Amino acid sequence: MVAIKNELDTVQQVKEEIEELREYVDRLELQSHRRKLRLLEQGLTFFLSYTILASMLGMLQFGYNTGVINAPEGNIEKFIKDVFEDRYKENMDHGQAELLYSFAVSIFAIGGMLGGFSGGIIANRFGRKGGLLLNSFVGIGGACLMGLTKYFNSYEVLFIGRFIIGVNCGLNTSLVPMYISEIAPLNLRGGLGTVNQLAVTTGLLISQILGIEQILGTDEGWPLLLGLAICPAILQLILLPVCPESPRYLLITKQWEEEARKALRRLRATNQIEEDIEEMRAEERAQQSEATISMMELVCSPTLRQPLIISVVMQLSQQLSGINAVFYYSTSLFITAGLAENVAKFVTIGIGVIMVNMTLVTMPLMDKTGRRTLHLYGLGGMFIFSIFITISLLITEMIDWMSYLAVVSILGFVVFFAVGPGSIPWMITAELFSQGPRPAAMSIAVLINWVANFAVGIGFQPLKTALDNYTFLPFSVLLAIFWIFTYKKVPETKNKTFEEILALFRQNGRSMLNYSNALDEHLPPSERASLMVAEEKPLPDSSPVQHSPTDPEVCAVCVNTGSSLMMTSPNVTRRSSHTLSNHVCQMD
Repeated sequence: MVAIKNELDTVQQVKEEIEELREYVDRLELQSHRRKLRLLEQGLTFFLSYTILASMLGMLQFGYNTGVINAPEGNIEKFIKDVFEDRYKENMDHGQAELLYSFAVSIFAIGGMLGGFSGGIIANRFGRKGGLLLNSFVGIGGACLMGLTKYFNSYEVLFIGRFIIGVNCGLNTSLVPMYISEIAPLNLRGGLGTVNQLAVTTGLLISQILGIEQILGTDEGWPLLLGLAICPAILQLILLPVCPESPRYLLITKQWEEEARKALRRLRATNQIEEDIEEMRAEERAQQSEATISMMELVCSPTLRQPLIISVVMQLSQQLSGINAVFYYSTSLFITAGLAENVAKFVTIGIGVIMVNMTLVTMPLMDKTGRRTLHLYGLGGMFIFSIFITISLLITEMIDWMSYLAVVSILGFVVFFAVGPGSIPWMITAELFSQGPRPAAMSIAVLINWVANFAVGIGFQPLKTALDNYTFLPFSVLLAIFWIFTYKKVPETKNKTFEEILALFRQNGRSMLNYSNALDEHLPPSERASLMVAEEKPLPDSSPVQHSPTDPEVCAVCVNTGSSLMMTSPNVTRRSSHTLSNHVCQMD
């Protein structure tokens, strides 16, 4: 009888625990749902727009200096020969001049590697806004040296200037996406993240237009063309001081809550900022064990290794897609396709116009269609048009009108780059990490981006010589690989808080998509969101029990849902039964 009574008491206790658990989940779901709805209703304010504009000047600087060196190639080589003759009283052959010009081009990427790798350190030490302000002085120094190259009559000054402006651009590619992702409202983060690529393409277009012979692409005008890089740096130095520092940096990294509140009030359309503060606190709680970590700790962390791999592959999908081959050698590609040289130069400018317009088109789609979907569309379209480019180059000599197919294919290639790979890698790296590891992750990802940029820049001409009309086939293979990787491994971050994204990678040793699919299979969307966030603290007098994912007596579905419920809910024991919507856990 005593045993039966004990069993009845146990059953009653389990029923009470189930009821408490249901009430707790309901409250958690309601709080999370209401707060997220308010976060999704935030709009674009004047001051937020101003801050975005001031910060995106750094990416415009990157785009301008990527393209500005191409148009005056012949003028710069002539200057190098003249300086060599004046200095050594002997002629320099054309091959040596080409080599030194190539060094002037490639040293920019070497500086970018250094700047990109230093971005995380600068962001943690001086803040996002503070780092951009300091970087403006670096940009001014590099631009001045490039502009005064002829005054000093030294091509070494040009090399040093290009290296310094490369450091500036490398820091910009690390700091600007990080800053924008942290100040943007949840529902606008994708669209505002696209302004990075919009600024890059605008800078490229400006450099292409100013570089034509009728404007500054002359023997006398090219130093001014390069020196105009001082304009974005000075303008940013003027505009940035009135912008707020990143509220996430202030609250999570520096623990300055009042300053974070002041920054949010300036950036948001309302003084009701508690939802933002709570969302940041949830992210802070989720990553307390990570804190601010080094790059080595980031690489060695099992939880963070998968988002890091995704970030690196996304950056490679941008640079190894073949787009820089088009940017650097578009004029020669069009000439190879059968266009006259003067026509080819203006079609190259047309590429810049298309890039800007397509980036504008994708801005509203980023928060509607989603990052992952657009990236898949972009990679798929680039793959198809890379095949068309190869076919058209192969048979242009036999069929005259195939030159038009080559031009259309190159333009289509650029259009689909703007749809996905152009902008998404910059923003998704910042989105995949919480506040602690984000700077280190950005540094590694941006470094990889610049290394790949450098490799394509110096390797495309030898590749073109070796493969001739089959030059784009290696890029086709890489695009197919990147598409498969994106489809299988990359999560959708649209309308997800940083803490929700972090929850996707909490399960060590499990595929992120398997985890996400487990959520979809066992829980409806409303409960999935509340379980993933799990922000509310345990009720008073409760003792949350943390379960090990390896414990065979723990419900497998609950483990698959990140154990968020078990780790935060009161009175849940290892052997208790619990019910979640259509999932019923029966522990022995």
